[in-house]
Amino acid sequence: MTGPLPLPDRLTRLARVTSELVDARTVEEVSRAVVMHGAEAVGAALASMTLVCDDRRTARLVALSGGLAGDEERWSTFPVSADLPAAEVIRTGRRLVVTGRDAILARFSDVPARGLETLVTLPLGSGDDVIGSITLSFTEPRRLEDAEIEFLDILGNACAQSIGRIAAQHEAARQRAKLEFLAQAATELASSLDYQATLARVARLAVPTFADWCAIDLVDDGRLRRLSVAHVDPAKVQLAHDLAERYPADREAAHGAWQVMRTGRSELIAEITDDMLTAGAVDAEHAEIARALHLRSAVTVPLVARGRILGVMTWVAAESERHYTPDDLALAEELAQRAAVSLDNADLHSQTLAAAVQLQRAVLPDALPAAHGWELAHHYSPAGRTEVGGDFYDVIERDDGGLVLFIGDVMGRGVEAAAAMAQVRAAVRAYAALDPRPRAVLGHLDEMFDHYGSEQLVTLLYLLVDPARDEAVIGNAGHPPPVLVRGDGTLVELPSADGPPLGVGIQERSETVVAFTVEDTLIAFTDGLVERRGEDITEGQARVACAAQAHRGKPLADAVASLVQQVGDPSRDDDIAVLGARRLA
Repeated sequence: MTGPLPLPDRLTRLARVTSELVDARTVEEVSRAVVMHGAEAVGAALASMTLVCDDRRTARLVALSGGLAGDEERWSTFPVSADLPAAEVIRTGRRLVVTGRDAILARFSDVPARGLETLVTLPLGSGDDVIGSITLSFTEPRRLEDAEIEFLDILGNACAQSIGRIAAQHEAARQRAKLEFLAQAATELASSLDYQATLARVARLAVPTFADWCAIDLVDDGRLRRLSVAHVDPAKVQLAHDLAERYPADREAAHGAWQVMRTGRSELIAEITDDMLTAGAVDAEHAEIARALHLRSAVTVPLVARGRILGVMTWVAAESERHYTPDDLALAEELAQRAAVSLDNADLHSQTLAAAVQLQRAVLPDALPAAHGWELAHHYSPAGRTEVGGDFYDVIERDDGGLVLFIGDVMGRGVEAAAAMAQVRAAVRAYAALDPRPRAVLGHLDEMFDHYGSEQLVTLLYLLVDPARDEAVIGNAGHPPPVLVRGDGTLVELPSADGPPLGVGIQERSETVVAFTVEDTLIAFTDGLVERRGEDITEGQARVACAAQAHRGKPLADAVASLVQQVGDPSRDDDIAVLGARRLA
């Protein structure tokens, strides 16, 4: 058996190991450099490296060189209080050198007798900052030179610094990932006001980066209902739903979703044991389903918005074998805070939108009257963003065979515009019943707006068609003029609005009389059909006229649909209403 290398060679090799630690990127690279290259440099038969666990009461073996089969498993973890060289050095923070087999066994009863003659254990760090130890064991008596001892101390310090540097880099990367995740979450949650879409986004956000599956349970009629689930394995999504449906959470349980709901305090289960699954199961089948989900760790956090607990969000670690920590819990709480506000906003928006849509559907006609001697058609498409606006229209059949047609636009959007639209439409019908002449109807509307002091502006095109006279009388309050196409295809140019919108004070309203004979077609529309950015509205009106002329041979409903498709700008976020009337022979 050859002896140790000369001291200069050993020191050179130790210097190389120390420099190797500077470039190490992971704890595994550090430990490999120490236990393999370090042991080789000094001629140690056995080398090991241990690190202190987070609880500061346990140490774990991170690398071993020269051990026997089973050593890694046996010494994978051990108490810091154990009678072992590594444990003593971690406790004291001082280098340990013991020479002689008898001295080693007498001092450390837990060290196996393997013919060790010299034992050197170095602390990683100093004082209260000791994070682990390095142990080098020799099978022959070794007297370490002062220079060698100094180099070993330098090795221990370099090792501790490398591990600290790597830990700091990992923590920085973790914090960066956390901030990026929350920034992405904020963007995702702000991208939609749809309630169900927001629920699905919340569930998907954490999977698979922070959770193997995520469930959202919200309070509904006094029950916690599982409304959204995301899972790394799509096949298990339904299983998670079934679990919540068949075995609802126990309202009286000391832990779990209802406890989080009651207290508003989050819950962390770092390790889900089989005993926990058995204790929490209602029956054997329940326990079997829970085991099939391979539960390992979980966090449950409340969804709180404006002082109200909406429900809970649960992250579960399963296949990834992750074990959640308080840091993970804090991240889940931050996501839950953002998600709850987004869900509350989405819920409020959904309720407001539903009310507005119902209002709009209630006041717009589902169908136009089947007026004798007339072919009528209409089109309404709400703005893509809100589905609620102020466009309105109607047709009233008169006893004398004539028609009243009107179409208008309340400025603005949402419930306020829809409510104003309903009021104006009802008022037009009422005033038309008293006196159908356009000047009279518009005059009454001006008086109504002036009397009640409405801040709404409303454009209105009103037509009284008299077949007996073959004419239409038009009143226009700030609305785009209609298109009139003769039966032979000739376009009739009608004047633009001859007065301001309703709501700007009492006006002197005028009327325009135009011939309206058999086979003539009139197309009225709101500005959403013709307006485009950077373009004068007259260009859009010209497109409508050309399209109406081109489609005059079609059935009126088909002609209106084709006209909207051809002329409308899908990139605009505005309502479109179109009303068509054609005299029949």
